[in-house]
Amino acid sequence: MNALREHLGIGLRQPHYREIAEAPPALGFLEVHSENFFADGGAALAVLQGMRERHAISLHGVGLALCSAAGIDEWHLERLARLADRIEPVRISDHAAFARAPLAGAGLVHAADLLPVAFTDESLEIFCANLQRVQERLRRPILVENLSAYLSFDDDAWPEAAFFAELARRTGCGVLLDVNNLVVNAINAQRDGCDAREPIAAACAWIDALPAHCVGEVHLAGYHDTGTLVIDDHGSRVHAPVWQVYRHALAHCGPTVPTLVEWDTDVPPLAVLLDEAERAHALRCEAASAMEIAA
Repeated sequence: MNALREHLGIGLRQPHYREIAEAPPALGFLEVHSENFFADGGAALAVLQGMRERHAISLHGVGLALCSAAGIDEWHLERLARLADRIEPVRISDHAAFARAPLAGAGLVHAADLLPVAFTDESLEIFCANLQRVQERLRRPILVENLSAYLSFDDDAWPEAAFFAELARRTGCGVLLDVNNLVVNAINAQRDGCDAREPIAAACAWIDALPAHCVGEVHLAGYHDTGTLVIDDHGSRVHAPVWQVYRHALAHCGPTVPTLVEWDTDVPPLAVLLDEAERAHALRCEAASAMEIAA
């Protein structure tokens, strides 16, 4: 397997377990949602441990709530640490989101969603403290993913890319650059009148503002366009604008940056997902050739 394929992966989803086990695809890694494997035993964990014998595994979480002022859920962190010890993943990641907050008379409540935060100095301090706790327990740096967000805050003080760059500088974490989320946000911002820039140009400018060395992985996925709002649903093939921005990301970060194709809803046959991965591979080869020529 060449270097470009070693850093190419897809999300491992239950409908594909048997097919991947019987005919392992030529991919460098598989990514799973961490929380689905927190149990100490059972069929799901056994499948994952079997997959680990042939593929590197990346653990991608949705529940750490890294930006929550209430702090980190220690039970969740302990389960993640135990899973990481079992699987020895190539990467661990989660989102730049909050989900936990105190509610009068109810203690801490969990929103069961990835809620965006304001890009303020106060948010940055909370984020850094929570990240340090997580990384100390896991004994490794993790990656933090940029969100698809359907609102912004009037007190934003940092451009989003600068916020992520400072977060990485202070904590040593990396960035999981979700190109689909960038495009979703850029299209919605233009439609809302918040940003007059063409969405592809806006997404590429976001990437240019982030130091390349911060990026530890790239995500690609499909979105759903309602005509008014674009929704990040991971339920279709990667759209053309996302491929265009991905090409720019490869030029910025290098062709070997680990790349994952996500598909979480209306999961298609495995062949469709592998076809998307092949398209990503072709763009990576194209980027590598361009770098060789430039050199």
